[in-house]
Amino acid sequence: MTTYIILLRGINVSGQKKIIMSNLRAMLLDMDFAMVRTYIQSGNIVLKSDLTSPIKVSQIIKDGIYTTFGFDVPVLVKTFSEWKDIIEQSPFKKFNDLETRKWFYVLLQEAPKKELTHGLQQEQFPNERFVISNNCIYLCCDQGYGNTKCDNNFFEKRLEVQATTRNHRTVMKLLEMAEGN
Repeated sequence: MTTYIILLRGINVSGQKKIIMSNLRAMLLDMDFAMVRTYIQSGNIVLKSDLTSPIKVSQIIKDGIYTTFGFDVPVLVKTFSEWKDIIEQSPFKKFNDLETRKWFYVLLQEAPKKELTHGLQQEQFPNERFVISNNCIYLCCDQGYGNTKCDNNFFEKRLEVQATTRNHRTVMKLLEMAEGN
């Protein structure tokens, strides 16, 4: 079985697209996923499946959420191996807990077009630094994510790809959960 990390975008934010995690886990178990675990209320899931295609897993979960909860949610799926690679390629080096609170991973549904990536990398933003790879943007926000210009919507618009953002702590917790799955 393959271990997957699944990220739902835009659920349980300001009372919008509310999904109770126990109901989500039950739905996924009913859909023949195994060892389903969730982390916090923002749509972070680790599970196992006999399916070998992240795209197929994404579509099945997306359809299941629509049928069960009645709304469309972007679903980003990475294999455990892809997740480890994202972390290993990170330019972030561990300094201290205060420093890691500035680090974010903008996880991309697909690789952005090279010309869009190149153009964006030429720009400078005060108090914000980022590195763009094929499947992740590594973002450091000196003033915190709530004050950043370079948020998830900014990158989606500029790179023309779907994305979802997680902080460093969540990324590392999902790695820990996947290692135990």
